[in-house]
Amino acid sequence: MKIVIIGGTGLIGSKTVDRLRKQGHEVIAASPNTGVNTITGEGLAEALAGTDVVIDLANSPSFEDKAVMEFFETSGRNLLAAEKVGGVKHHIALSVVGTERLQESGYFRAKLAQERLIKNSGIPYTIVHSTQFMEFLGGIAQSGTVGDRVHLSPAYVQPIASDDVADAMADVALARPANGTIEIAGPERSRLSDLVGRYLKAMGDDRKVEPDPEARYFGARLEDGSLVSDNNPRLGRITFEQWFATSARK
Repeated sequence: MKIVIIGGTGLIGSKTVDRLRKQGHEVIAASPNTGVNTITGEGLAEALAGTDVVIDLANSPSFEDKAVMEFFETSGRNLLAAEKVGGVKHHIALSVVGTERLQESGYFRAKLAQERLIKNSGIPYTIVHSTQFMEFLGGIAQSGTVGDRVHLSPAYVQPIASDDVADAMADVALARPANGTIEIAGPERSRLSDLVGRYLKAMGDDRKVEPDPEARYFGARLEDGSLVSDNNPRLGRITFEQWFATSARK
């Protein structure tokens, strides 16, 4: 099977490429630095010729409201149009659990626009909603930092390790299109402020986390159910402690 992974050189992409190649599939890791650009269209037709499955893992380089919307709409339209010409049989996109609940945020408005393009494209598809990656905990802490304090919502999260995400994406690539959304999540549910506090302490970081119900997450106020799935998600196997012991300092 020929599989093209957009964003195939990134965190999730590189791991997914590795898993699928080990199973004997022809996998193209597509990104601007490998000559495939979904914004300009460069290299798309050539990469997608004879392709069975496309996995879109690309993310916007800017989270500013206008820029992120332009990225996901332009990239999505170009990619889906090229897939129609190339006869792609399954389009897979990675999105975020809670996207439809967090429309205060420009980033999540853009992700919802991307999902709508996919659903209206006529191409068989699967959208994978994932909870937050454990690898992003440091960035989440930084986003809430003011001086030596970190202001974060106490809403629940259920973070998932990137290895578990890649396992799921590889499995979806080899399955029939769901023509719907499936959800993946980590094995444990914690409050965001508590989890980041544990992470900083384990890293030897002296910053203190202050739970703040008004703290914004990519511009949106969180409720307890905003970032977690109660829709029978596929659960990852890697706990925070296991992830931290093997991956956090890489």
